[in-house]
Amino acid sequence: MTDWKAVAVGFVVILVIGTGGLSIPILGQIGAGLIGGFAAGYLVGGTLGNGAWNGLVAGSLSGIAVTLLAAVLGGLVGLAGGPLGSLLGGVGVFAVGIVLTLIFAIDSAIAGAVGAWVKG
Repeated sequence: MTDWKAVAVGFVVILVIGTGGLSIPILGQIGAGLIGGFAAGYLVGGTLGNGAWNGLVAGSLSGIAVTLLAAVLGGLVGLAGGPLGSLLGGVGVFAVGIVLTLIFAIDSAIAGAVGAWVKG
């Protein structure tokens, strides 16, 4: 069962640390997913599967939020190249965002399981 309070805390942690982690492109985002997933898993406790699930949901939601925001910004920046540039800019960023969502989800799930184990 999903503990939405734990997911919300993990989501906020991922977004806050991920925003600060933009200065370190790949490591900052992976670190944000790990810390946010750990927070979600620790708060929910229980089994490893329960912690992994809540970490996965927190990571997926934050990845989706970042992807949508980046796609809109990419589309606006691409608008300088005309309608086709806007479309290609938004779609390109969206495709990269899907990969980012998977990265957030996978490492958040692993960290969520560890967080539940530590609390357990």
